[in-house]
Amino acid sequence: MSLTETIEQRLRDSFAPDTLSVEDESEKHRGHAGYREGGESHFRVHISAPAFASMSRLERHRAVHAALGAEVMDRVHALALHIEGGASQ
Repeated sequence: MSLTETIEQRLRDSFAPDTLSVEDESEKHRGHAGYREGGESHFRVHISAPAFASMSRLERHRAVHAALGAEVMDRVHALALHIEGGASQ
């Protein structure tokens, strides 16, 4: 399973999102710090889930990082998060 797929699966399992997209943007960072040949170093995540509705921005980011776990976060150089509270917001 690719890192992109792992990120998507862990977020689905943890938050049952209304919407979720995980984009590997690594190629856009070729030649920059943290870039690895083959990608899977820079990601952009858009997620919307009711679970986030009552959380502050910082709590949302911490929740996503916790759901991904240290073994995933250790492999990611950059993670851009766009988090919304979902349908019940």
